[in-house]
Formats: sequence, C-alpha cells, structure tokens
Amino acid sequence: MKCLILAAGYATRLYPLTLHTPKALLDVAGRSILDRLVDKVERVEETDEIIVVSNAKFYDSFTAWKGGRASRLRISVLNDGSVSNEGRLGAVADIAFAVRERSIEDELLVLAGDNLFDFELACFAAFFRRTGWDCITTHRLGDMSRLRRTGVIEVDENWRVRSFEEKPAEPKSCFAAPPFYLYRRETLPLVDEFLAGGGDADAPGSFIPWLLQRRPVGAFFFEGERYDIGSPLSYEAAQRVFAAR
Repeated sequence: MKCLILAAGYATRLYPLTLHTPKALLDVAGRSILDRLVDKVERVEETDEIIVVSNAKFYDSFTAWKGGRASRLRISVLNDGSVSNEGRLGAVADIAFAVRERSIEDELLVLAGDNLFDFELACFAAFFRRTGWDCITTHRLGDMSRLRRTGVIEVDENWRVRSFEEKPAEPKSCFAAPPFYLYRRETLPLVDEFLAGGGDADAPGSFIPWLLQRRPVGAFFFEGERYDIGSPLSYEAAQRVFAAR
C-alpha cells in the first residue's frame, strides 16, 4: 500500500501565514500538520511508502522537511509543476499525476495534507480489507453549517455508500465525509477516465459520486473529531485542541 498526501494547494485563506510556508508544514502545538499525519500513516503496517504531492513554489520546502524526517517508510516528494493558485491542478488531477508519475499499481491511501483527525488509519485499513471495496471515511456532524461545507453521504446497514454530495445546500444526512480515501489498485486507472470525461479536477470528493455508479464504495465510521485547517479561525482552534493534549 502506498500513501499519497495531497499538499499542492496555496492556502490563500491563511495568508500571510502561508505566503512562504506550505499549509501542511504549519506548526500545530509544536509539530507540523504533515508530521502528525505521517505518524498515523506509519502505524498502518501495509504501507511501505509516502508520496507527498507539492506545487513548484513549495517543492523545496517539502524536500527540506523530508531530509529531516526519520521514518520507517520511504518518503518521496513530487512537484506537480503549478506555480500559482490560479494555475493549480486540483486534488483529483494531483492523484492522477502521482499515479502516472510513480506508476502506482498498489492500493492507495489518499489524505488531504490540511486535515487532522482523532481516529487511527490502521482501523480504516482494516475496514478496507474486510469489505474489499474502495472506501471513504465518515463521522456524524450535528452542525448544519459545517455539513454544508463538506461532503455528505447516505449509507445502508452495511455501511455501503448510497449517495455522496459535495457541499450540499440541503444535506440528506448527518454523515460527513472528510477527504480520506482508500482505493483498490484496480480503481486507480479510473481517475484518468473520470477527468477525461470532464470530471471536476479540484475537489477531492468529486470523484466519489462518479465512482459509485461503477463500483461499491464503503464508509468507515469513526468517532471523534476531524480538524479541517482552512482558515485562521480553524487553525487557531486546532492549536488550542492539540496544545491541551
């Protein structure tokens, strides 16, 4: 299993913090977001490599981080070639880029580089093994305003996803779907097919509704919180939470 961490965004909503520092390398209570993610990935026994996708602006920053990070896993950094927020490839296009660039033919764990969470990725991987499906994650959200800013799913009694809607005006359930995915090796070529058909290259969840029409997708339910660090307020909130631990 490979792990792909999407970190090629420009995080303009966090300026000036992210003018010269990629969001994934921002400090959260003494450790970077990326280091905290890698800690979790290292506990997934099947994983043998982490691939970080960067843009051209921050490629050197991630390369320097890699040089100082001790890990049992091989770590590589890819430059997707974009140089501005306006010219970014987008999350789904970055998945396709990494799969092509590294000729990935393994199962692929995909994580957004700006999200922290309380659950163990090893439990997510175990669920993936049990179902044999492509899998996403989900948790309950009671806050309607937050549901309108994330993916929302409907599931059946076996936690098979029945519908997925990105940032719905009227959410159909309380099950939020953060950007953490596990794809079977057979699914990876479909990302290029999705993009070639005009699929949204930007939002990482945009691939899921299309995939649902072709393959079963499972939802791993987790307890606890997820911290989407996208604004100064959410960054400050994450700082407070992790500093108190």
